[in-house]
Amino acid sequence: MANKKRQRVEERGHWGSKAEFLLAVAGNVVGLGNVWRFPYLCYKNGGGAFLVPYLVLVVTCGVPLFLLETTLGQYTQEGGITCWRKMCPLAEGIGYGGQVILLYSCMTYILILAWALLYLVFSFSPQLPWATCDHYWNTAKCIDFSAQNKTLEWTNQTNTASAATEFWERRVLAISGGIEEMGSIRWDLVLCLIAMWVICYFCIWKGVKSTGKVVYFTATFPYVMLLILLIRGLSLPGALQGVLYYLLPDPSRLADPQVWMEAGAQILFSYSVGVGSLIVLGSYNTYNNNCYKDCLWLCLLNSGTSVVAGFAVFSVLGFMAREQGVPIAEVAESGPGLAFIAYPQAVAMMPLPQLWSICFFLMLILLGLDTQFVAMEVVMTSIIDMFPTVMRRYGRRELFLLLFCLTCFLSQLVMVTEVGLWYCLKYNNASETRNEAAFAGCAQGGMYVFQVFDYYACNGTCILFLCVFETVALGWIFGAQRMCDIIKDMTGVHASPFFKFSWLYLTPLVLLVSIICSFVEYQPLTFNRSYEYPAWAYACGRVMTSSSILLVPGWALYKLAIGTGSLRQRFHHLCQPAPDGSLTQKRETELRHSGEEVQHCLTSCGGSK
Repeated sequence: MANKKRQRVEERGHWGSKAEFLLAVAGNVVGLGNVWRFPYLCYKNGGGAFLVPYLVLVVTCGVPLFLLETTLGQYTQEGGITCWRKMCPLAEGIGYGGQVILLYSCMTYILILAWALLYLVFSFSPQLPWATCDHYWNTAKCIDFSAQNKTLEWTNQTNTASAATEFWERRVLAISGGIEEMGSIRWDLVLCLIAMWVICYFCIWKGVKSTGKVVYFTATFPYVMLLILLIRGLSLPGALQGVLYYLLPDPSRLADPQVWMEAGAQILFSYSVGVGSLIVLGSYNTYNNNCYKDCLWLCLLNSGTSVVAGFAVFSVLGFMAREQGVPIAEVAESGPGLAFIAYPQAVAMMPLPQLWSICFFLMLILLGLDTQFVAMEVVMTSIIDMFPTVMRRYGRRELFLLLFCLTCFLSQLVMVTEVGLWYCLKYNNASETRNEAAFAGCAQGGMYVFQVFDYYACNGTCILFLCVFETVALGWIFGAQRMCDIIKDMTGVHASPFFKFSWLYLTPLVLLVSIICSFVEYQPLTFNRSYEYPAWAYACGRVMTSSSILLVPGWALYKLAIGTGSLRQRFHHLCQPAPDGSLTQKRETELRHSGEEVQHCLTSCGGSK
């Protein structure tokens, strides 16, 4: 019996309910960027005026690509690579490129969760370690805002740093002088990293069956935390000034191309398009699920969460600016600067700081956890769908997932010789005088490695290229009208003609303009606007960027080279979809039949003995 179970080819499976799909997608697209990136971009790029380019690009790029990928997955019922074999075999390299980007992101994104977990552990201390300046990592230039009359010190001194800044830079990061100085492993961060990998492993180890149940908690509980923090933030003194600063429109910023580029990059990342995530999540739907309506509601939820998160963040920043007696611009941060410096500093100034710190970092962990384990699930599904008769057998998925996690973890150890970020050290010059005795043997360089990965391997340009290839392959080669017909066949709803127009003209045009602007505005990577990387580091970064983009034309050339017939015949053949793109049920029957044949053979052989 056990032997038969091991040899049986398991079914691919579907979501247990529509709610599981909606929560999984919501958990994937609503992530850290909604909380720590969008609010900062909004205030930086014209306040309420930033919503104009944001909404324009949501309509022209975000929603059309979101619907296109979800439809592709639901129709083919395949992973991010094999789906292209049914629609446009010439474009299969898009799937490989997306998986490479996801592999890079799996190795970097989870580091942020490890930092958040470390902060969460420290939040249970009797006194928050980033609230005072009496620790071994602090310098004489540290400012303790919990003490009296420190606002005057802050406003009168320019070469100072807050306790939260020194905790982040000197205790958590302990930055070295360059990428050549790697240093030793930070074991506290390694333990947090192991904990996050173990959690992610058990979230998806049984595939869609376990993922569909986990998202009921991981996708909903962050909203509870966000609501609590929003109510608390709006009740603080100075909250109104923070909210006004967040939304006060500055129409003159609309003439700056950089504003439009940043809006586009935010949409690509927050909507999770281009890398195959939506394809895989949609592939677990039943064929007749109304993905058209689902996509519209999920896009609204994603953008709405970003706007609401801005109120929660800037109400607290307004309170902190009021307490310090400084303009809000001096405390407003983006990315880890907000999550690990500004917000922790603000909660340290509130009553019951441990409570609010626990709520905040628990929310961050759960927001990022969904995005991380969905990325892992996408990679797993895409690979398993390539080798279904081998991988869809008892215990093999779990073993392969374990191997994947171990490989990523071991590859990350070079980053936790010190985990750091390219945008985290705005105030690094405030702590140049290091305590050599306290930091001997601990100055680390893994943060520089992380920056190279983040800047080159997972950047917006790679995703822009993949999205352009995707719209050309599905809009022009496969056919935009065919995609509309597929939506009608699956959902019974006629897609708006606007989507057909977008897939053919509007979306690829906007994406191409964005690519051109990204090349024009390109600047080599630097750290803290001063440190320049060695030439070999830039070369490695360019290789990582090219590794995902070049897979698309490279795979197309490879398929043309190994084909038969004239070049024109090969090209025509590779541009043709499968005779029946929806072959899922037939394929599943064949796989089960294959497994039954193996079982019958084993039984016969056993009986002959």
